[in-house]
Amino acid sequence: MLCRFSDFRYKEVINVRSGTRMGYVCDAEFEWPEGRIRALIIPGKPRYLGLFGREDDYILPWECISRVGEDIILVESDRGIRRGKRPKKPLF
Repeated sequence: MLCRFSDFRYKEVINVRSGTRMGYVCDAEFEWPEGRIRALIIPGKPRYLGLFGREDDYILPWECISRVGEDIILVESDRGIRRGKRPKKPLF
């Protein structure tokens, strides 16, 4: 199956172990010289209707991903999935 990164943005990520819907892929971490995907990044849930920002993002290592389907990505993880904050961009 041939897949572009832009196609990943429309795939929902589900944790198979807990059965939770994590969201949609927004970004990825790459290893530059090899061109491999190291991790997929999924934005955290919004807090109070999005007025108070978001929770930390999910950072899923590529080793945790078990299946990539046409419209879904299945993740298997026994341990807690790493969470991280996005770097803040200056306004000016």
